[in-house]
Amino acid sequence: MSGLDPAGIAEQLDKAATTATAIPQLAAEVGLDVDAAYGVQTALVQRRLDRGERLVGLKMGLTSKAKMAQVGVDEVIWGRLTDAMWVPDGGSVDVSTYIHPRVEPEVAFLLDRLPEPGEPLGAFTDAVRAVAPAIELIDSRYANFTFSLPDVIADNTSAAAFVVGPWSPVPDGLDNLGVLLEIDGRVTQVGSTAAILGDPRRALDEGVRLAGRHGVRLREGWVFLAGAATAAVPLRPGAQVRAVVEKLGTATLKAAS
Repeated sequence: MSGLDPAGIAEQLDKAATTATAIPQLAAEVGLDVDAAYGVQTALVQRRLDRGERLVGLKMGLTSKAKMAQVGVDEVIWGRLTDAMWVPDGGSVDVSTYIHPRVEPEVAFLLDRLPEPGEPLGAFTDAVRAVAPAIELIDSRYANFTFSLPDVIADNTSAAAFVVGPWSPVPDGLDNLGVLLEIDGRVTQVGSTAAILGDPRRALDEGVRLAGRHGVRLREGWVFLAGAATAAVPLRPGAQVRAVVEKLGTATLKAAS
């Protein structure tokens, strides 16, 4: 991989995102492995920061069997969130600015302090200030929404936008809460928070551990998206999206027509 050009790959992915133009997979052609892919992700997000965006959190990807099966990969991954991706609850997005947007219901955590790798779940409420229902909008920059594991990591795990519903205190249990995804008032996906690594709290531990391998530590005040509880659903112009998480409430998003 001596000829690998992380900055050049990041530039291709960034152009694909900013112009809403799909590109072919890159990893096999350039010999990109997982570690190198996270280097590309760093360069890709840095381009956004150079344009004035700021980091506001991390997100997990492929934390459910449904998502792994949907995209054909089998390893939990993580990516970065910036303030430009954050859509207010009830806000709208212009689907024409994405390539093939999809939405999925999630659980979001608001960090109160820096968690340590391997912390017991019992210490979770000391590290997390609040929890909320959330919607993530994902949009792979690759043609046909098809990619290898290094491809999707380099592409910042398909991160595009996210909505966080009202924050609330962390309930006693998060491991088996019912989850619904509604489009235009119709239920399109039904799931449970148990699909998120068995318990969404485990996703935080995985995120701390995996990001730490690459020198990234979560910060106080950051948002952490634990991962999708169901498969993702295509977002069409004019759609009204609602995620419902038992005990936590709802988050909503509109797609401009």
